[in-house]
Amino acid sequence: MALFLMILRKMMNNKWLEISLLLGLVLSVALASSMPVYTNAILQRLLVQELRQLQLEGSQYPGIYWLSAQLGEDAEKKKISLPETDALMREAGERFGLPLQTYVRERSTQRYGLLPAQSNKADPNKQRSADLTALDGMEEHIRLVDGRMPAKEPVDGVYEALVVSEALTELSMVLDGVFALRLQPGSEPVYVKPVGVFDRSDYADLYWYNIPSSYKNSFLIDFGLFERDFTMGGKLNVQAGYWYAALDYTRMTLASASDFERADRAIQEHMDARYETHNKNAPAMQTLAAYHAKEKSLRTMLWSLNVPVMLMLGFYLYMVAALITDRQKTEIAVLRSRGASRLQIILSYAAEGLILGACALLLGPYAGVWLTKMLGASSGFLEFVQRAKLEVNLNGDAYVYALAAVGVSLVMTLIPVFLATRLSITQHKQQSARKDTSSFWHRFGLDAILIGLALYGLYNYRTRMKDLLSLGLSSNDLRVDPLLFLIPALFILGTGLLVLRIYPWLITLIYRAGRRWWPPSLYAAMLQVSRSIVQYQILMVFLIVTIATGLFGASATRTINANTADKIRYAAGADITMQIRWENDAPPVILYSELQEEQEQEAVQPQAAEDDAPPEPPRRTQYTEPSFLPFTQLPGVESAAKVFVRPGADLIKGKTSGSVQLMGIDTKAFGETVWMRNGLLDHHIRDYLNLIASRPSAVLISRSIAEEYGVKAGETVSIGWKGVEAVPFTVYGIIDYWPSWNPNPGSGSGSGAVEEKAGGPDGAKVSRPKLIVGHLSYIQNNLGLEPYEVWLKLKEGAPSQGVYAAVKEQGFQIEELRDAKQEQIKAVKEPFQLAINGVMTLGFLISVCICFFGFLLYWVLSLHARTLQYGIFRAMGISLPQLIGMLAAEQVLISGAAIAIGMGTGSLTSRLFVPLFEMSFDPKTQVPPFQVLFDPRDETRLYVIVGFMMLIGLSILAYIVSRIRIHQAVKLGED
Repeated sequence: MALFLMILRKMMNNKWLEISLLLGLVLSVALASSMPVYTNAILQRLLVQELRQLQLEGSQYPGIYWLSAQLGEDAEKKKISLPETDALMREAGERFGLPLQTYVRERSTQRYGLLPAQSNKADPNKQRSADLTALDGMEEHIRLVDGRMPAKEPVDGVYEALVVSEALTELSMVLDGVFALRLQPGSEPVYVKPVGVFDRSDYADLYWYNIPSSYKNSFLIDFGLFERDFTMGGKLNVQAGYWYAALDYTRMTLASASDFERADRAIQEHMDARYETHNKNAPAMQTLAAYHAKEKSLRTMLWSLNVPVMLMLGFYLYMVAALITDRQKTEIAVLRSRGASRLQIILSYAAEGLILGACALLLGPYAGVWLTKMLGASSGFLEFVQRAKLEVNLNGDAYVYALAAVGVSLVMTLIPVFLATRLSITQHKQQSARKDTSSFWHRFGLDAILIGLALYGLYNYRTRMKDLLSLGLSSNDLRVDPLLFLIPALFILGTGLLVLRIYPWLITLIYRAGRRWWPPSLYAAMLQVSRSIVQYQILMVFLIVTIATGLFGASATRTINANTADKIRYAAGADITMQIRWENDAPPVILYSELQEEQEQEAVQPQAAEDDAPPEPPRRTQYTEPSFLPFTQLPGVESAAKVFVRPGADLIKGKTSGSVQLMGIDTKAFGETVWMRNGLLDHHIRDYLNLIASRPSAVLISRSIAEEYGVKAGETVSIGWKGVEAVPFTVYGIIDYWPSWNPNPGSGSGSGAVEEKAGGPDGAKVSRPKLIVGHLSYIQNNLGLEPYEVWLKLKEGAPSQGVYAAVKEQGFQIEELRDAKQEQIKAVKEPFQLAINGVMTLGFLISVCICFFGFLLYWVLSLHARTLQYGIFRAMGISLPQLIGMLAAEQVLISGAAIAIGMGTGSLTSRLFVPLFEMSFDPKTQVPPFQVLFDPRDETRLYVIVGFMMLIGLSILAYIVSRIRIHQAVKLGED
């Protein structure tokens, strides 16, 4: 206890440094523990969202777990296996880790032939077959449509049953008609009688796995009766067993997802051991299977994004520990000279670290939960929105990460102590008398090493990006390396250190150039900075890395968000695109397929010579164009355009031909409706539309067509499609991009393939899509009238739902729909997008916080160390404003210079490394091309935060300076 109290007193002597160290430890633990918490929270949200989407798209409840087993002839084996499976599935909720909403057992006999016992109630010549089925607890989930409920025991040897209404038609029977089952000779006769017709009491009831009409060849009897007489009694052959559990998937977490998969494996092992033929339906399993890969990728990305911040926290902890150790180096040296071993001294400091580490371990995970909630509210760099809160829970992984962070942080804080214990009191005094002329990172060339590694990584990534685009590969073919996020941090640190290597020479040059004119305050500030630059380099590195990382984070998140939005808007072409159903004379799908089969059969039959005749052209479907005017008058719609898209059109140029995508437009409406990013075309898109507006047969062609066929502006090409005679068009211009059209090889956009030899070793060929844009009216008049798409541009702030409702009110039937705004909202909620937005924002805020405390700590300690100097200045007659001006000049030369260096470094890093984030997209589908963006608002926010930090710091320093008294300096000098 005495030792513990001594350590506490020692810590109180340096309470502000110890508090600063504790802050760094808490932030380190919070950041580390937030990673598993955030990963679990965001994946859980996405998991539930995807399961809900599965229900909407598949019209099937995602919490279903359904089993079926085909049973053999061994009656004794059935008596054992069926109850065992019943017991296993009865515990489904507990096994799966989810609340069990309903559990149903179903048994079914083999199908038997039916003989009517009363010829006046059923046609005896009708061939009938049916099975006897039983569902456990069915009575509570049905309503009687006709008849009555069956008895739970045979009545006069006849089994009473319920049937569905479709069974009356399928089996040509009426209620209360008795049927005998066709059994093997010598078997005891079994009679069944339908006494009631039922339907589901609630169509949303999860009890029903099958729709009632699927029981049109079944008689449904009491489950207990079925078990007694058939399963255990063996009167009929029980052919199949079914087990159905409906689980509450909305309560699923990653932990329960693991339970779900373990339970599934156990059930499959159980079924394999007991049944030769069995099946299952578990819609959630396919979604869960993909989640392990997503979880691993997200954890890797979070680590990669957090590495720069973790390094800064480690650097901060080392710095504060070094400051504490520097103040106690004399004490350490005295202890070493008096016989204390290095291990004893290190253990005493380790005890301090353990006390602080225990406090951090208690506070850090809860701070991590708060950080996670802040991550969930981030929609961009330093942007927060009100969205549904993440379901955040502390788990075992969070404490494991927290404990690891404490351990690593403790090691970082003991490094300065380990180095200090090497010196005796004599060596310590000798070292104190020496003046460091360069820092260790400059002595060992750390700046050159870091820049070299970063530039090598940059070259490597650019080479891989070139391969992706030239070979038409998917980004999945070259996985995104986590170093993509670490390399820019190395470049920022290396560049900052390189500039700091040069900075003292620059200060000396400025000092010598104007030393005749510098005022005393600036003169003294320059001398102080140039002579003590090594002392301030840690602070300058902090500021440089903070500013540069902030600029890089702002540019990266803004670029990723903007390019994602641009990709969606370009691919859609407009805010909303839809395909409306047109009335036509095409036969129904089933009849059409039968007609095709008949035509194919007739085509292969030999025909007599005299019957030979030219083949008839394929019949063209005639369409009735709906009125377009209502679309222009929809509420919230600013403009509307007709866009006809015909893939697989035929292009003829001389003796060559090929397949292209044909787009027909109304130039004026198209230009008012579409979205197109500036700079993609040689001229504005409206210039191209005006170019072809004057001539109906004018078209624009893609560059792939111009290069493949050698077509130039002014030449004529012919266009048609199957069953339509080609007509001539005149080329007026060549385009590289067009709304909704992807020109990249292998994108699958449009038709036609320009075969090019790729640079790969296998000589693979990739295709370049081809496009022709012409007038819709000319295409309709000369080629044919076919359905076109409706493109809509919405007014600012207009909701999409109102447009959908208005379209339906007008009586239009939407066959296809694409809403660019909804897709953008969905993209922002993707886990990887959330991770990038949230973690980069969090990283910057933590960096600013750490930088502020480091900044304040360094200057406060510097002022205390220079109290004598400032007291002498005051005694010499220098006024307080002049002294504060001197301090401000030092701030400009140190902090201001660091901020300027950080701005330049951040801008350079963004221009070099942000384009590499295209690797996280699929380059062949990333149209428009990836573009690095800088938003002045981001920089303004950044500078306001850093400026506020410096203003507070300078105010505190000015207050400390104003408190210095001459007698304090004199007393300090006497000491």
